[in-house]
Amino acid sequence: KEYIECKALAEIIQWPVEDKDVAEAVLIRIMGRAGDNDTEIDAIMAQFNLPIRFPPQALKESRLIPDEIPHEEKQKRRDFRNVSTFTIDPEDAKDFDDAISLRSLSKNRYEVGVHIADVTYYLHEDTSMDKEAQKRATSVYLADRVIPMLPEKLSNDLCSLKPDVERLTYSVVFETDIKGNIYNYWIGRTLIRSQRRFTYEEAQAVIETGEGDFAQELLIAHKIAQNLRKERFKKGALNVEQEEVKFKLDKDGKPLGIFIKYHKESNQLIEELMLLANKTVATHLGKGHGGKPSGKVFVYRVHDQPDAEKIREFSQFITNFGYKIKTDNPLVLAHSLNNLLSEIKGKPEENLIETLTIRSMAKAIYTTDNIGHYGLAFDYYTHFTSPIRRYPDVMVHRLLSYYLSKDGKKPDKDKLENLCRHCSEMERNAAEAERESVKFKQAEYMNDRVGRVYAGIITGVTEWGFYVELTETRCEGMVRLKDLDDDYYYFDAKNYRIVGRNKKRIYRIGDKVYVLVNKVDIQRRQIDLLPEIF
Repeated sequence: KEYIECKALAEIIQWPVEDKDVAEAVLIRIMGRAGDNDTEIDAIMAQFNLPIRFPPQALKESRLIPDEIPHEEKQKRRDFRNVSTFTIDPEDAKDFDDAISLRSLSKNRYEVGVHIADVTYYLHEDTSMDKEAQKRATSVYLADRVIPMLPEKLSNDLCSLKPDVERLTYSVVFETDIKGNIYNYWIGRTLIRSQRRFTYEEAQAVIETGEGDFAQELLIAHKIAQNLRKERFKKGALNVEQEEVKFKLDKDGKPLGIFIKYHKESNQLIEELMLLANKTVATHLGKGHGGKPSGKVFVYRVHDQPDAEKIREFSQFITNFGYKIKTDNPLVLAHSLNNLLSEIKGKPEENLIETLTIRSMAKAIYTTDNIGHYGLAFDYYTHFTSPIRRYPDVMVHRLLSYYLSKDGKKPDKDKLENLCRHCSEMERNAAEAERESVKFKQAEYMNDRVGRVYAGIITGVTEWGFYVELTETRCEGMVRLKDLDDDYYYFDAKNYRIVGRNKKRIYRIGDKVYVLVNKVDIQRRQIDLLPEIF
């Protein structure tokens, strides 16, 4: 007989009462051969309770939605079909929920439109589709697949702002100059027809060369975005841009390569205009006369000021690399962190310190109680621009409809706060699942590279060993004390280091090292390393 090691999902129905007892379980599903791509990704989905499929009723509702937009609905909306409009998204994007339009009003005045898929036109409250979207709260982007919040009929079709088709949108339209000064704005429902789908790389090429489709519009939008960006940082926004680890996969999901995605000016163009739209919507509804809160029930994206103890620990940690920050007050801290992030650009410790900067901050959450957004230096901020993949944006669109035209249910603060709490929890759950899928792919990739030597940086030390991030692949592995056989090593917790008792060899956080890939456990997503001593 041939025995194959498999992974399965089971429900524990009786826990052991005494040590000698065994747990009783009911087998729910055999996922497949352990180590296979689909099996391991399924296991991650089960671990984080991610959905496998949509309920039949939700799919049925989506299929019954007409493809054509009623003529009377078009007549109700501000028409942007003849205005230069385009989308800029990642090359592998399937859904396009935001588009940009731009036209010149006078010598130095421009109309910039931020157009967002009008999901709530199709997604009605209390339907099966809406209940499922609410339950999921967010799309989840695993290393090899997307688990969407909405059925494909909406996410990849009717709500996706594809080129050369009419789409219903919710828009924020600005009158601005090249410096990003806003003279007027309008918020409302619109009708658009995107004329071009850009990838970030294509838009970047136009920005760099000044040539290509919509070159004039892209260059003007780029200048406006860069000025908005400078002003944001001047007011104390944090300039944290963490790299994204991406994989080149074959048809079976096996990683053929790892590459790092860096944000360039085309990413910043979209980012700044989306931030502006989000801030404007939140300010429009949240800020009353005389600068006081309006008192309207609304959903905010908030980010609290950093915890003093976490910042103290972070400040102490970066001294291992020779860096210091000023912590006199929140604004001084923000500018000091930006100086630090600028100083580490291009250095081996860049990714580590950027990651730890984020971890030292409070977590951004959704709530009906506004406290502002420290990281962005905004008094009012919300999420309005991604309703295809985030349920809070759907909530914001519905609240906008209510306040702009009294269309919809009167807001219930307690119900909204509970939803905000749920969405914040699901966002964290999705982020953890995404990280686990990346760790799995990294382990799978490094499994074919056992015996190779890589340069890395020590990112952490513990009583059982030290962690090393490989510079080339951003994979993290461990050098275990039990595998260091050239001396007796001990953990010096006070100084964040591992010390050899006899030869006095020291491994400390921030040290650059060469390590050999010794062993990989794909199922546990663990990489064991050995130091190479030259």
